[in-house]
Amino acid sequence: MGQDIMGEDFVWVDFDLLEEFMVDGFKAVGVPEEDAKICAKVLITSDKRGIDSHGIGRFKPIYIDRINDGILNPVTNMEIVKEGLATAVVDGHNGMGHVIAHRCMEMAIEKAKKYGTGMVVARNSTHYGIAGYYALMAADSGMIGMTGTNARPSIAPTFGVENMLGTNPLTFGMPTDEPFPFVLDCATSVTQRGKIEVYARLGKDVPEGWVIGEDGTYKTDSKQILKDLVAGKAALAPLGGLGEVTGGYKGYGYAAVVELLSAALQQGSYLKMLLGFDKQGNKIPYPLGHFFLAINVEAFTELDSFKKTAGDILRTLRNSKKMPGAERIYTAGEKEYEAWLYRKNRGAKVDAMLQKQIIEIRDKYNLPYKFDFE
Repeated sequence: MGQDIMGEDFVWVDFDLLEEFMVDGFKAVGVPEEDAKICAKVLITSDKRGIDSHGIGRFKPIYIDRINDGILNPVTNMEIVKEGLATAVVDGHNGMGHVIAHRCMEMAIEKAKKYGTGMVVARNSTHYGIAGYYALMAADSGMIGMTGTNARPSIAPTFGVENMLGTNPLTFGMPTDEPFPFVLDCATSVTQRGKIEVYARLGKDVPEGWVIGEDGTYKTDSKQILKDLVAGKAALAPLGGLGEVTGGYKGYGYAAVVELLSAALQQGSYLKMLLGFDKQGNKIPYPLGHFFLAINVEAFTELDSFKKTAGDILRTLRNSKKMPGAERIYTAGEKEYEAWLYRKNRGAKVDAMLQKQIIEIRDKYNLPYKFDFE
């Protein structure tokens, strides 16, 4: 038993056990075995990297429940609707986002091996987990990877109060000569809905500056915020915050870039089309769009040379002068690597609510698992 920095109690659960459990859980709701393995791998990778908001915690509410609600197709029938030597457009037909994304980045990597770069875009996909997983695929192949996805409306544009854009991550991965690649994987909003959910579970207010209400003032009541986000009465602030003084227009601009690349090239859905409800309030699919870019480093320079220069840049940044009181400077991907080193012999953090969800899925589908936390 442990307690995280937010004060939530949790237990450590073995990664392999949870991954196998998720594979069997996905299979129980109709996901083919090979696809189930991809989905579970993406989710457990999130937990391994310390990104608890997108791992086993999303298994039931985002994937199992949506399959059961009929708004997510367990069998993925991905269709290539247009293809060039270095490009492709695919339609995911509301199948499993992890599977669609995995195949798209594989295609981009294969095209980049032949032609230097490869770009694949997807429409009618669904939530694909951590964007960093697909950037890592490229980095592990000796390439620069980039991906992004739109999402249900959450962010208000600068000088606006209406949630229009998703949290829209713009994600990069690059190989280095260090034990870990450079991976920048973050939303284009100040915070994420998942963090607000954590505050709500603990009965705590969120920090001022994260969320804006219809009246243009900050909202801090976490439980009310979650209701207002769904109702369109609250919105997340973009990176940089509200207005222009602290650079909020930059986060807004990058979120818009992701929205454009996730909808215009593939002629997919965007903005309020991604609410997940029809006019009568019925649940409908979230037809998300993604983009994937792989750049073959060796089309420009030797891979080892690139890795060394990249490593030198990152090491120089980390060794630069620190502000008073600061212990160290990090570069992107470093904290995730250290999280893996810390967790590899411990497992994933599973809080009380998640324990209940795991038991619920196990019992509902008669899965043969026994957990230490029972």
